[in-house]
Amino acid sequence: MQLKKLNTALFPVRYNDKYYADALASGEFTKLAYYCDICVGSIACRLEKKDGGAVRVYIMTLGVLAPYRGLGVGTKLLNHVLDLCMKQNIGEIYLHVQTNNDDAIKFYKKFGFAITDTIHNYYTNITPPDCYVVTKVITQSQTKK
Repeated sequence: MQLKKLNTALFPVRYNDKYYADALASGEFTKLAYYCDICVGSIACRLEKKDGGAVRVYIMTLGVLAPYRGLGVGTKLLNHVLDLCMKQNIGEIYLHVQTNNDDAIKFYKKFGFAITDTIHNYYTNITPPDCYVVTKVITQSQTKK
């Protein structure tokens, strides 16, 4: 599976079978990105039901191989998911970001995400172990960046 190969190259953690089952179950909310027929990036999301029945999207992973960063691949992947949220009237999207991942924090803030919480010792095998919860509330009048 391309997603598994990409994740091995991109992330310091290994994902279990539930991650891949959730990614598949999310349908269009999980996408691979290709550049000249090479799989260079992906976004994998999980749809979650909130109390009251509303759906929110959790971005499990978004990554682009280092040589292909800065070409707009991550932007296209995130905009794809944000567009789906708009079309399906999903009002919230969030993710966890390691507290020292300044590039990711800057990237998400560019799209209107904000740090809404800090979770200490979220990660077990990487340093630092803490993460931020980064959230975007989506209103139907918002447009793409």
